[in-house]
Amino acid sequence: MAGRLVGLHESGVLWWPEESTLVVADLHLEKGSSYARRGVMLPPYDTAATLERLATVIDAFDPARVVALGDSFHDADGSDRLPATYRAFLTTMQLNREWIWVTGNHDPVAPVRLCGETVREIAIGPLTFRHEPSEAAGAGEICGHLHPAARVRRYGRSIRRPCFVTDGNRLILPAFGALTGGLNVMDGAFARVFAPKRFSAFLLGNDRLYPFTAARLIGD
Repeated sequence: MAGRLVGLHESGVLWWPEESTLVVADLHLEKGSSYARRGVMLPPYDTAATLERLATVIDAFDPARVVALGDSFHDADGSDRLPATYRAFLTTMQLNREWIWVTGNHDPVAPVRLCGETVREIAIGPLTFRHEPSEAAGAGEICGHLHPAARVRRYGRSIRRPCFVTDGNRLILPAFGALTGGLNVMDGAFARVFAPKRFSAFLLGNDRLYPFTAARLIGD
């Protein structure tokens, strides 16, 4: 990306070794409690599951900096509802490292009672990190928001997985949160970001990524 070597990990995070920076998108913490306030009951374990996965990745890479690409909380009050146990768990992950919260459409304000810097977007070297893809991005934009997923047909059966999607200039990360789901990259929302069949998807697997050109992908 923009002349910089970055790594895509099967967990759904981006790793930039030159800057010791780990990037994660769309945690949507406290989504379960947000739905519960509206009378929709979901299993209340999404925040714990998401934070445990994030802690595993942080332990593996030990980054000096973490960039969370927006919608880290499912609504503007999500960080205030964060139970004390999870707040302490997250604070432990933040110790001795720079932590940057990029605001998103679900969480447009700084998180309450949590460490870290809050920004609308941030440029680090030639790379720009923001929540939503811009209308006219140059090389080096890294974002989330669209929760990309891709479907392929292999050996007579259809497989659908969250994925990274990129055209070499712009990269969209998959949603990391436990209750986030995904939007097929063949959806019209992606046509506003990437030229038809001029992108590639990297599907998340159990221990590796599976690359496919757009021509190999199918809709839902």
